[in-house]
Amino acid sequence: MKNIEKILDKIRPALERDGGSIELVDYDQKKGIVKVSLTGACAHCPMADMTLKGLIEQEIKGQMPEVKEVVAV
Repeated sequence: MKNIEKILDKIRPALERDGGSIELVDYDQKKGIVKVSLTGACAHCPMADMTLKGLIEQEIKGQMPEVKEVVAV
């Protein structure tokens, strides 16, 4: 979870510039699934799915190949 938090800390400023943020909810190591919560403007943004998959998931998977998917809860 510490590694994921470090990655999110690097992503968070970009989200905050647009009035949003992200919080780590859970990491299921067996399934390789990271659960996050998009907050602020990101929670209701029509581009949230693209941000989640195109930015957040790719960044986490790029640094942690054991992660299979990032999902918003």
